[in-house]
Amino acid sequence: MELPSVFARYRVELGEYLRSALPEGSPALLYRMLRYHLGWEDEHGRPLAEGAGKALRPTLCLWACQALGGDWRTALPAAAALELVHNFSLVHDDIQDGDRERRHRPTVWSLWGQPQAINAGDGLLIHSRLAMLRLEERGVAPAKVVEACRVLDKACLTMIEGQCLDIGFEDQREVSVEAYLDMIARKTGALLEASLHLGALVAIDDEPQVGRFARCGHLLGLAFQIRDDILGVWGAADVTGKPVAADIRRRKKSLPVVYAMAVAQAEEREQLLQVYSQGTPGDEEVSIVLQLLDSHRAYDYCQQMAQERIEQALAELAPADIEPEARRELEAVANFLLEREF
Repeated sequence: MELPSVFARYRVELGEYLRSALPEGSPALLYRMLRYHLGWEDEHGRPLAEGAGKALRPTLCLWACQALGGDWRTALPAAAALELVHNFSLVHDDIQDGDRERRHRPTVWSLWGQPQAINAGDGLLIHSRLAMLRLEERGVAPAKVVEACRVLDKACLTMIEGQCLDIGFEDQREVSVEAYLDMIARKTGALLEASLHLGALVAIDDEPQVGRFARCGHLLGLAFQIRDDILGVWGAADVTGKPVAADIRRRKKSLPVVYAMAVAQAEEREQLLQVYSQGTPGDEEVSIVLQLLDSHRAYDYCQQMAQERIEQALAELAPADIEPEARRELEAVANFLLEREF
């Protein structure tokens, strides 16, 4: 599925601003790792045509600012900060999960080792704060700049809390659907919530309106993660950049598995628990898990839950005074989140 057209509107200026917010520095290795992870260079420092990723979070930030009548360029520092925080989390996630590939390329840690990758992630995090402070250069009042920093810092802490819970689930025998949804509300929902929150905050001073945008982003984040869980089980390797049934092979307790464990018969649940309590599952074990998920229609359950969160997100902005075209653009983004291809 192609990216909605709204992504193209901001792409060039966002890319240019990101580069200005992340200048070359010393030591050279640190900044080479940052540029590599962001998709600006290959591992040898040779320039690449385009950056990595879809820039979903900064796009939503800029869209929210424009949708509420603001100049979206004013929000560029906040958008850059969001993208840098998100990429900080990806660098550290790859270390924690042991993933050697991301976006069809070797991860930072697999090229330069875990200690230096930790430095790269930390560097992205600090540059995100420095980028956010540049809102003042765009005419944003100092008090609002401080509030924007607070919003992003809170979202970042909440995201880290979610990551801590997610890793902790690996050592738990069973995880409830409720506990899982709480985890993804933190790990993924918080930063997408901050994306719309920050864009609205830059544009207007109407607190209830800003709150509606924040809640919309939170719900979009839940839908995004649930769909990601679907792709982690049923997604094709050439689309996801990871092996087929990657989440099962990693014994990740994602929503399809958590749901199946909750509704399965005792014997089936023991089968799942046995697979998830041993070493890396082989093809036979993966096949057993997939059959159990299919027998309990886990895909349909997850897709329906994602659909409900999308509908709730759009309903949050139903009372908002935004242009019809802006509303159509948000619907296109929501559909993209829900229908990303396998």
